[in-house]
Amino acid sequence: MPPATHTSAAGKHCFYYGHRRPSRNRPVVFGGLFTNRQTLPSSTVEGDTLSGGRQSKPRPSTTIHFRDWDPDLPSSSSSSAPPSLTDSDRRLSPLARFICDSLRRNHRWCPAVLSDLNKLRRVTPDIVSEVLRSRPLLPASIYTRFFRWAGRQKGFSHTFASYNALAYSLSASGLFRAADQIPELMLAHGKSPSEKQLEILIRFHADARRPLRVFHIYQKMRTAFGVSPGRTFLYNRIIDSLVNCGRLDLALAVYDDLRSDEGLKEDAVTFTIICKGFCRAGRIDELIHLLDRMRSEVCRPDLFAYTAMIKILTAEGNLDGSLRIWDEMAKDGVEADAMAYSTLIVGLSKAGRMEKAEKLFRAMKQKGFLIERSVYGALVEGYVAGGKLDSGFQIFKEMVDDGYRADLDIYDSLIRGFCSAGRFDNAFKLFELVITEGIDPEFTTVSPLLVGYADADQIHNFFQFLDRLRGLGLPAMDFLSSFFTVFLERGGREVKALKLFAELKLKDFSSVSIYNILIEALHKIKEVKKALTLFYELKSSDHLKPDSCTYSLAISCISDIGDADEACSYFNMMKENSWTPAVSAYVSLVRGLCVAGEIDAAMVVVRDCLGNVTGGPMEFKYSLRVVDACRSGEPEKVVEVLNEMAELGYPVEDVIYCAIIHGFCKHASSGEARTVLDVMKDRNILSGANFVLYEDMLNEHLKKEAASLVISGLKFFGLEKKLRWRTSLDDSSS
Repeated sequence: MPPATHTSAAGKHCFYYGHRRPSRNRPVVFGGLFTNRQTLPSSTVEGDTLSGGRQSKPRPSTTIHFRDWDPDLPSSSSSSAPPSLTDSDRRLSPLARFICDSLRRNHRWCPAVLSDLNKLRRVTPDIVSEVLRSRPLLPASIYTRFFRWAGRQKGFSHTFASYNALAYSLSASGLFRAADQIPELMLAHGKSPSEKQLEILIRFHADARRPLRVFHIYQKMRTAFGVSPGRTFLYNRIIDSLVNCGRLDLALAVYDDLRSDEGLKEDAVTFTIICKGFCRAGRIDELIHLLDRMRSEVCRPDLFAYTAMIKILTAEGNLDGSLRIWDEMAKDGVEADAMAYSTLIVGLSKAGRMEKAEKLFRAMKQKGFLIERSVYGALVEGYVAGGKLDSGFQIFKEMVDDGYRADLDIYDSLIRGFCSAGRFDNAFKLFELVITEGIDPEFTTVSPLLVGYADADQIHNFFQFLDRLRGLGLPAMDFLSSFFTVFLERGGREVKALKLFAELKLKDFSSVSIYNILIEALHKIKEVKKALTLFYELKSSDHLKPDSCTYSLAISCISDIGDADEACSYFNMMKENSWTPAVSAYVSLVRGLCVAGEIDAAMVVVRDCLGNVTGGPMEFKYSLRVVDACRSGEPEKVVEVLNEMAELGYPVEDVIYCAIIHGFCKHASSGEARTVLDVMKDRNILSGANFVLYEDMLNEHLKKEAASLVISGLKFFGLEKKLRWRTSLDDSSS
């Protein structure tokens, strides 16, 4: 009696002979886009037992349901939920999606990946290229390992598509030098590189703007592999990438190869690219000669070529060259369009050559071209910059008559020009026109009026304008802060700024940022007392509180007047509030502590600065190097650090000398510190007066160190109370 058919295989045809009982060697094959093999453990197969009647242990199932990786088929009910599919994954085949999913899950080349790959019957070169081009955001080493694994399959041979896909993945991962070795890899596998590999590598380097690599791969393929561009298009691609990156000399070398290559000839695109290169380099005479060759050998340059050349020359500021090309265009009988006119007019207006720009503008209007608003704006700005306000305003009126609405840049230019000429009434009327047009003014719009009123001492108009801004719902306080910054950029206005701020405070126009701006400006002109007056006024205010910037400025000012104790108190207060002082505050505080002889405190502040501020002062960094060199007890190493500072152009500040005193007194003796000071004096780096000053500072520091050691010893032996009792007796007897 034949054995009963297994229930799971009922009605299923075997891969070989039809109805047959499944076993481990003859799996059941389900239909679908890909085969789905199911093997049965020996314990479930009827009559399949080992010797002695003992059944073998069931093996783990290695079932793969490719329905889970095929979005067009329903997923298998026996497997887990299918992986989430992105738009890029949906374009892949199910087998490629299965491989990509395995690589993503493991994120490295490991036995788990090999186990998944070994479940597949075979991976074709098309699947390899598909996986490599998908770029599943993995390390590039996984791509190369997968490429090598696929090549080791029996009877497998990589195709040009898989080689190109490997180059694509390596270049996308930033390993462009490894991608350049693909031709050598192909040659080692018995495949000669072709023009397609050259084109792919050129495209990768051109898109990444690597001109030297473009020229290198071109030369290597031409000399080492005998592969040269077989089409003018590829030559043009190479020349264009070199020209766009500013490598005109290399582009001309490739152009010479094109001219010497038999069977190929330069076309209009080639001439246009070389012309663009000459435009960027400003070689106008060679450009004109090349245009003559282009007319005689290929064709006459068209309007687009001329417009591109004019645009490049205008952007480079070579207006004389632009006008020469304009004349060449007229000589060829090419009619300029609105783009060519606009490009040249804008360039001439920015350069201040308004007569020629006006002439071209009138010719453009006469021909009936549609003029863009940017052309009007460039003309207005050019006339205003040249001081011809009436001409600029006339262009503005003409623009309005032509049906255009002016943008904010045009209004800002006119307002700035009228305020510079002292015509504040005209500027204010334009500001009201901006409001009427429904345009929200910015600081660049109101700044000229505020600065003009303040500079002309028209305080009444200044406050009226502020009230107008506040009535419009504009951020008047923010405008005021920016106004003081702009107003104090030009020196000599500090007194006016203080007077104006005094008037503003009476009308509640004050803020912490304005205080900070004024304090910083007064500190720059050495008016430290006035700056501190503002600081104490802000500190005692009821509705305004100083911020970290205010305290940083106060530390700088107080350190400059020599009050190190108060400066340190504000520094400690900032540290308690978790505020980081500014670098200028650190520098001023360290300088003040060094002058006051508080060397240890100065070094503590130096370390705090370098620990909390990125890019701290170089003198602080060198001071720590000096202290580290003092550990050896050899003055020569300290002198080497000072020589390095002199070579790099860094001056030897007070903190460096204090670091020498601190380092040698802590790690060696005072004799080495005196030796270094003598060397600096002999080199005329340290004057005689400063030598005496630092020598006294060294002696005082030694006394402090000795006193601290005595007190530490008394504390250690518990004699501190007796010292205090003896001190009180001496005071009472005196």
